[in-house]
Amino acid sequence: MQIGFNLPNSGPLSAVASMTAMAIEGEAMGFDYLTVTDHVVLPDMKVPGYPYSESGEFYEDAPTERHEQLLGMAYIAAKTTRIRLVAAVLVVPHRPAVLAAKMLATLDVLSGGRLVVGIGAGWLKTEFDAVVVTPFAERGAVTDEYIDAFRVLWTEPSPRFAGRYTRFDGIVLEPKPLQQPHPPIWVGGESGPAVRRAARFGNLWYPVGSNNRHLLDTLPRLKAGIARLRQATADAGRDPAAVGVGYRVKRYGAVVPPVASDGERRLFSGSEADIVGDLRALRDIGVTAIDIDFGGRPDATAMIAEMRRFRGAVIEKI
Repeated sequence: MQIGFNLPNSGPLSAVASMTAMAIEGEAMGFDYLTVTDHVVLPDMKVPGYPYSESGEFYEDAPTERHEQLLGMAYIAAKTTRIRLVAAVLVVPHRPAVLAAKMLATLDVLSGGRLVVGIGAGWLKTEFDAVVVTPFAERGAVTDEYIDAFRVLWTEPSPRFAGRYTRFDGIVLEPKPLQQPHPPIWVGGESGPAVRRAARFGNLWYPVGSNNRHLLDTLPRLKAGIARLRQATADAGRDPAAVGVGYRVKRYGAVVPPVASDGERRLFSGSEADIVGDLRALRDIGVTAIDIDFGGRPDATAMIAEMRRFRGAVIEKI
């Protein structure tokens, strides 16, 4: 099972020196991958609306202070040598399909083949209205079509595509991604359409457990979600085992209420021994990648110290 961590690209921890130190130290500690999130602009986040916390508020103190995802990943690629770089997740409609495919291919080449393309359709309408030219209500269809276009651009010597939202012919996109046939695609999202998207063309389903509308915060709920994924994958004509399962942990330990709304123990709540047990249980049900958000610390030194403590107290005991 791969273990990763979220590299903050917003708020106080997004200072260049802090991001650099956390990435370098995380790689030295042996984390398998780091993740970088994607927002271009944000509204006033004092107004609740975040789907992954109980209160609807963002976890970071200053989330509107934010680096662009792909440029930030390119910078971190230049500062590291081994650790994989996960877009977590790329909001696919944010960027025109051909431009995004080119940027991602370039990033894979420049990083030495370390890119993982996590994808999602997005959720923040205010941001869409400012950034995206396609309709917010059609973001799922846009995402599906753009991913199809990415794969054509990444794999075909003379790519051509005629869709509703993007079309091209008579062009060349080189160099292709270093990873063949293309970088792994991790499909974020917890809803039915997201699961079907993962089943259709994902290498891995990549949910957050704490989405209030589609909770996967207990072992029974996550098992049921994986069962839905396996059925959807079979319905898509693929081997049900073809799609891996990841899991994103936004908070852990004492800050997580111990009992979920289904009456079961909430994953990653409780003691270090409880969390070790959760990691083992998720491994046993087929989860192959888990990343932890160590944010919320006052500075990079404190976050690095917590990453090191967590590795010794939890990860090394799995």
